[in-house]
Amino acid sequence: MTKVTAQLSVSLDGFYAGPQFTGDGNWIDSAEAAGFFRVTRWITHAMAWRERLGFEGGEQDTNSDIVAESFGAAGAYVMGRRMADGGEVPWGDEPPFRAPVFVVTHRPRQTLLRGGGTSFTYVTDGVASAVEQARAVAGGKDVAVAGGGSLVRQVLKAGLLDELELHVVPVVLGTGLRLLDADLDLGDKEAIELTPTRVIPTPEVTHIRYAVGGRAPLVLDDRGSGGGPTVTH
Repeated sequence: MTKVTAQLSVSLDGFYAGPQFTGDGNWIDSAEAAGFFRVTRWITHAMAWRERLGFEGGEQDTNSDIVAESFGAAGAYVMGRRMADGGEVPWGDEPPFRAPVFVVTHRPRQTLLRGGGTSFTYVTDGVASAVEQARAVAGGKDVAVAGGGSLVRQVLKAGLLDELELHVVPVVLGTGLRLLDADLDLGDKEAIELTPTRVIPTPEVTHIRYAVGGRAPLVLDDRGSGGGPTVTH
């Protein structure tokens, strides 16, 4: 059964990159890039990632196994326009996805075909449409929300996400682009409940997979009386 999944590397304080780069110059030299490359270092050191991009070397370890597992599970991808634009040149003629990618954007563009089975289809009628188009071609495999963080929040906010995997890196960035921010439109007494289904620790990163349970009211517990949560009407 097709699931909609997302995963992101984050710092211990919840940032997936440094402060957003908005000026002129080279993004690679920015604080945003510095934070991003720190929390994704475990990926770029993984043999499975390097092989996927046609590079030599890398570590064959638990982290590499998780990268390989993620690629193997995805039948289609959903991606934000900023990520797609930023990766178009570095990914080259054979991007690592090897599956259809649906890019959420406000700017139309013809489908971009690349080698290895990757295509980029630009979807201008919203994230729900992109997810449905990806689901239709995923062949029963997962629809992977590839990022960035703002798109993952949109999918979570819309109630479309079945599974979230956070790769928590033991570093504190202090500031930057935060994954779970205040734009989820949660009520004052409302939360999105998740259930951990897998935890894999390594020295470089802890991989935590959650099943997303959806929105639920926040209720006061019994404060020790033994009667269970207090529900008021």
